[in-house]
Amino acid sequence: MVLDKLGESLKNTLDKITKALFVDEKLVNELVKDIQKSLLQADVNVRLVFELTKNIKERALKEEVPKNITKKEHLVKIVYEELVKFLGGEGAKIEINKKPFYILLVGLFGNGKTTTAGKLAKYYQKRGFKVAVMTTDTWRPAAFDQLQQLAEKLSVDFYGDKTAKHPVDIYRKFESQLKKYDIVLIDTAGRDALNDELIEELNAINNAVKADETLLVLSADIGQAAQKQAETFNATCNVTGVVITKLDGTAKGGGALTACAVTKAPVKFIGVGEKSDALEEFRPEGFVGRLLGMGDLESLLEKVHDAISEEEAQDLGKKFLKGEFNLIDLYEQMQAMKKMGPLTKVMELIPGFSGAKIPKELLENQELKLEKWKYAMGSMTKAELEDPEIIDGSRIERIAKGSGLTTGDIRELVKQYKQSKKLMKMMKGNDRNMEKMMQRMGQGGLKF
Repeated sequence: MVLDKLGESLKNTLDKITKALFVDEKLVNELVKDIQKSLLQADVNVRLVFELTKNIKERALKEEVPKNITKKEHLVKIVYEELVKFLGGEGAKIEINKKPFYILLVGLFGNGKTTTAGKLAKYYQKRGFKVAVMTTDTWRPAAFDQLQQLAEKLSVDFYGDKTAKHPVDIYRKFESQLKKYDIVLIDTAGRDALNDELIEELNAINNAVKADETLLVLSADIGQAAQKQAETFNATCNVTGVVITKLDGTAKGGGALTACAVTKAPVKFIGVGEKSDALEEFRPEGFVGRLLGMGDLESLLEKVHDAISEEEAQDLGKKFLKGEFNLIDLYEQMQAMKKMGPLTKVMELIPGFSGAKIPKELLENQELKLEKWKYAMGSMTKAELEDPEIIDGSRIERIAKGSGLTTGDIRELVKQYKQSKKLMKMMKGNDRNMEKMMQRMGQGGLKF
């Protein structure tokens, strides 16, 4: 997860609340000091940290506790709400409300503009939009090739002209052709610093395109310097939002996030990895939920929706609720989980599970098992997959030889299947919570 150290530190702070015998001023002061330490270590501006913790302390000591919750729950709620407000409140979602919808990407060299153009193309493509990408970078020859290769890989249309001398000339050349797309992503040139030449160039392309969104791409490793860049670019070309890249690999990510939150250029996307789908819409509520170990149901639903179709979800949901699933269904579930990303990341999104301190090694072990079981299923007959009850000793030996696994691996898979089936039947008999949870997941577009 992004900002692992900050998340771990904040979770430990909340643990103090749950373990405390009662809530008093001493506990609140300890909590405030712990939060200050955690945020300062994540490179968050000192003044902002003290403003945040002052608000938390004042609310904790002065607010009346609602009747339906305990003092401890109220204190956790205050911390959550103030952190959400600190990072931008409700967030700033991009609404695609016209065709074509132009998104202009700006920023300095080395911040990941071109890579982000590819990630955004995939993000919107997966949501059913017809997308095109264009490079107007006449300074860096590799930018043309890089974006063209990304577009080919994603099966997205690409536009650019290596011979052009000015970015506006490139846009004008293809302007009429761009009208057939829902979304057009335009990658611009960068510089080592925001100089007069770059300002003039950005103003020219901005006036020509009249972009619906102008996104500043910033690398998380610049930390608090993000605020100055955001303000300067905003004054130059009316930046409407920020994309923070490389948020998974730097201790300065907290500084970059909060620096942007206090400007008039809210964070709209965050890059959380190198792969083309490692881009998330920034939702402060879900982000803080993950930091505090409360999960992020909305992001989980989005990952599920991307990994499995509505029809497949309906079918699998019914089978699992009835306890009638077989190894083929289990295999399909594994494939869907693999598409959602590493198990350690998915668990962070599940409310309840994310707060449980399950060792990462255990989850990584489970991922290795899933990979083994996939090979095992590949060596089974259709009859064995459809009715695992027929898998006896001799069949286990044959499957093990065919898959290159041990008989112990195969027995473990069969045992896991039987335990899962038994558990689902027990839940079906005396507990409706699982069904309610699945139906809730259906609100995200998946109806069980």
